[in-house]
Amino acid sequence: MIADLGAFGDGRNLAHGAINAAIAAMHQRGGGVVELPAGRFLCFSIRLLSGVRLHLGPGAVIEAADPARHGGAYDLPEDNGPQLYQDFGHSHWRNSLIWAIGQSDIAITGPGRIEGRGLTRNGPGSRWRAQAGERPLSMAAMSEAEVGALEQSHAAMRGLGNKAIGLRECRNVELSGFTIAGGGHFAILATGCEDMVIRHLSIDTERDGIDLDGVSRCVVEDCRVNSPNDDAIVVKTSLALGRLTPSEDITIRRCTVSGYDLGSMLDGTHGRMQQFAPDRDRVTGRIKIGTETNGDIRRVTIEDCLFERSRGLAIECVDGAVVEDIAARRLTMREVTTAPIFLRLGARLRGPEGTRIGALRRVEISDIRATAIAYEFPVIVAGLPGHRVQQVLLRDIDLGFDGGGTAQDAARQPPLVPDAYPEPSMFGVLPAWALWMRDVQHVSIERFTARHGGNEARPPVIVQDALGLDVREMPLWRPVDLGV
Repeated sequence: MIADLGAFGDGRNLAHGAINAAIAAMHQRGGGVVELPAGRFLCFSIRLLSGVRLHLGPGAVIEAADPARHGGAYDLPEDNGPQLYQDFGHSHWRNSLIWAIGQSDIAITGPGRIEGRGLTRNGPGSRWRAQAGERPLSMAAMSEAEVGALEQSHAAMRGLGNKAIGLRECRNVELSGFTIAGGGHFAILATGCEDMVIRHLSIDTERDGIDLDGVSRCVVEDCRVNSPNDDAIVVKTSLALGRLTPSEDITIRRCTVSGYDLGSMLDGTHGRMQQFAPDRDRVTGRIKIGTETNGDIRRVTIEDCLFERSRGLAIECVDGAVVEDIAARRLTMREVTTAPIFLRLGARLRGPEGTRIGALRRVEISDIRATAIAYEFPVIVAGLPGHRVQQVLLRDIDLGFDGGGTAQDAARQPPLVPDAYPEPSMFGVLPAWALWMRDVQHVSIERFTARHGGNEARPPVIVQDALGLDVREMPLWRPVDLGV
């Protein structure tokens, strides 16, 4: 069918018109499979429709065309109003290589490959002008020109594509088997979608890997995501749909996330030349809940995953949501570039007037093994005065830190920074090397061990403003010395 419509996969002639025609014809027939055979299909926007499975066969490559070179443009971003509270990339879907809005029973499958050569990683930030909390504190020293190089204007984005796959309010979605090499701002952005399965994908990309924004009933399993400049797999709840939309009943399992040099996961070299992400902290590549947390997030399970040369697990609530009933278990981390575990309840409050501080509670983290952890960052659990992180269980935690804290580090009093963008570096070097908690309630710790290499002048544990602390089998624990 594809060849009959004029898509020959020669890598020179644009093929999206023929692919879109094939998808539309299959949709009109009531659904079916549109198969891409071996070849290189140069494309601008492909529009997926209900009932259609786009199958990338062995040797099939969809290459994102470049508007500057290939005489065309991606579908224009939708006019969704001012979109004050999240950046441009979160707010649009049509400006993607492959997109669908309001469709059902759709799929992209097969062993083929998507190459985002003509996509851009850039786009403007949100129009929210509170400024505090809009960017990580680690970017404070960057000049306007340096920030501007990462955040192009809205006008400059017309005709450009900045996502490999963009899905909005779709139901019964399957993404499986294929590879994404360079996905722009998002390799996959799913917003307001329900009943999704994402499995057996390999993604090596410039910024975010898989973003689940206001998604319900979703499984992400057996995926590899390398994203040195941003997060690998993220659950969030922005206001991109113009309303509060929860993320609920999500499972992430048997996935590997990493921050190796761009492209080096797919080619097998696992390069280590890049040391820092654009936010000036070390490479990213983690699994995270947040940062956008306007709608509630409930019942998320993260299990049997591997973190390699990446930041650790982050669970954040800073924009008024209730984040609760989160389980993370059987995680292995190797070469952790910031904190191995970061729980933060904050008050960025990027939302409409009247947005109030939310809640972070009922979090169980167990069976964690992490090695080569950056010395600056212990496990961090931090709420705010009057707004405590509640009902946290840390069980069977085994950590190996680099070591290197000084007496000066041990004397530090970390700032509250309630409205800052949440990253472990927001507090600076922490005064404890294994565990630092502040403004917490009903935290249980069972079998928590840690060690460090080299010299270390800081105490292993500091807990401040804690209510209902229960500690068992923690050799590092010295409650008399810590003044709990």
